[in-house]
Amino acid sequence: MQVLLKMTFRNVQKDAAIETLIRKQATKLERVCPYVVRCQVSIEKPQSHQKTGNPFRVRVDVTVPPEHKLVTIRNAGEGDLHERLPTVVRRAFDATQRQLEKLVDKQRGDIKVHPVQEIAGLVVRLFREEEGFGFVATGDGREIYFHKDSLHAGEFDRLEIGTGVQWNEEEGEKGPQASFVKIVDKPGSRVSKISLGPKV
Repeated sequence: MQVLLKMTFRNVQKDAAIETLIRKQATKLERVCPYVVRCQVSIEKPQSHQKTGNPFRVRVDVTVPPEHKLVTIRNAGEGDLHERLPTVVRRAFDATQRQLEKLVDKQRGDIKVHPVQEIAGLVVRLFREEEGFGFVATGDGREIYFHKDSLHAGEFDRLEIGTGVQWNEEEGEKGPQASFVKIVDKPGSRVSKISLGPKV
């Protein structure tokens, strides 16, 4: 799991089953948006309700590059804390997932996709030892920068020169860059035999 997950319990005893549930729910968010960088979950029972066993609160904070912060808060009413908490956790994550899906759809709609990227290109340069980035070659001979964060968790380490990839192109601070990079196939496959134009 690439996302940084943090759990906080206030006036609520930690529970291994709840922690496991939160990790599973966070993993679902990462499937929707593989470049989520942070997920903070707070489970709280306000001091004024400690004796009555009434409402407790679940808050999910998610951070998505470049500067998006999604916040979801769900409260439980009367009832046994341990019976109701898993339900409220799921409701909070379901609502967060809906927000995340809308954000991802919007971001993808804002990205210009070239027909050549819908086919694939090849990784032509890799710089693992520095900040973790590389360049892909397009069918029209251009080379486009990409960062390791544009791939799903662990995928950057699988790359090698000649790996076939698909991506979306967007305008970065220093020109075009690839985002949502996805491995199509490894060297020696049919993808690596794509005919690329002359390098510009």
